[in-house]
Amino acid sequence: MSVILKASNISKQYRLGLIGTGTLSHDLNRWWHTIRGKEDPYLKIGESNDRSTKADSDYVWALRDINFEVHTGEVLGIIGKNGAGKSTLLKILSRVTTPTTGEIKTRGRIASLLEVGTGFHPELTGRENIYLNGAILGMAKSEITKKLDEIIEFSGCQRYVDTPVKRYSSGMRVRLAFAVAAFLEPDILVIDEVLAVGDAEFQKKAIGKMQDISRGDGRTVLFVSHNMASVKSLCTKGLLLTNGQISCQGEIDYVIKKYEETSEDIPLIDLKTYQRRNHLGSEIFFTDLKFYNNLGENTSNFTFGDEFSIEIEIDCSILNIDGLDLGVRFETLNEIYIASCLSGDSKTYFSTNKKENLKTKITFDNFTLTPGDYYVTLSIRKGKLFYDQVIRAAQFTVLPYSSDKETIFNNAWGLIKVNSTWETI
Repeated sequence: MSVILKASNISKQYRLGLIGTGTLSHDLNRWWHTIRGKEDPYLKIGESNDRSTKADSDYVWALRDINFEVHTGEVLGIIGKNGAGKSTLLKILSRVTTPTTGEIKTRGRIASLLEVGTGFHPELTGRENIYLNGAILGMAKSEITKKLDEIIEFSGCQRYVDTPVKRYSSGMRVRLAFAVAAFLEPDILVIDEVLAVGDAEFQKKAIGKMQDISRGDGRTVLFVSHNMASVKSLCTKGLLLTNGQISCQGEIDYVIKKYEETSEDIPLIDLKTYQRRNHLGSEIFFTDLKFYNNLGENTSNFTFGDEFSIEIEIDCSILNIDGLDLGVRFETLNEIYIASCLSGDSKTYFSTNKKENLKTKITFDNFTLTPGDYYVTLSIRKGKLFYDQVIRAAQFTVLPYSSDKETIFNNAWGLIKVNSTWETI
């Protein structure tokens, strides 16, 4: 496959503080170095882009020495923590901003969806903005007109297409903006986390359309998301950014694995600060929760079908109680109750001890919640009396296994895969 995008030694430097453009003394110093044929003196200083540390310099490198290639028809997933430089890189690739050093070489048209309402004029109607965006991409009016009905239908904004965009909700703007970017046939489609603004139905449609663009039409997609299930299902290649530098790139499964390995261990959760229902006003509280995958690693990302476990700790230093029933409940991010399990179902009950906290481990074999993000709720009770219940105590992600990307992500199994045996009779 031919190279459609190449980034060579891309770096981006920003000045911290209230004045982002520098001072007169800095400008004069730069000019003096330039006329003598020397390098900009302020490119030699600056710190790495670690948002968690205190700055000792007025300059910071948002990106530093970024090099990669993207081939025609590839879907590149760009992942990393908040502040790693993902959005800055996409803005440079989209020519929204220029790099401090380095260059980008591309072939063909680039369409970007970086923020809600990107490229839209708020006073123009949705229909007028479609033509405006098409003109920006270099398309003739006749070309845009051929695609107009498909764009409007996909966006689901038929009723409001002749209403000024300033009256649209954020979700409607994203719907229309994505439809414009996808259907006006760019050679490279750049998508940031903005799709998360849309509802679940639209996110599913958008992912499906991006799959069609890359696999069916042979066009290139650059996709940034914190949802590893989406990234793993959609992308073929991956690029991991850490503090403005590339720490890993290659096959998407390998890059996601490295991302999980380099992530800090999940800290103990102070569950006393969470939304809870303590029915009896007792001194029995959930205090800590940790997730572990099938390799025993502390992580909140699990592969569909694998074993995973939850370790919880309960502060029960006041009371001695026997026959306690522990419960775990799973919900979607839309707070739809899916399933639950109780220790009492397996005839397992717990007793408190004044001398030490109660610790327990729950193991799930062949976990069959389909790929996506979920909440877990914890409860402890005796009969119908609840001693403590922590609502949506933690969030975790189920990732698809690579051999079944399309089937799982198209949600053919709903929220839970039910195992079955088929035979001819």
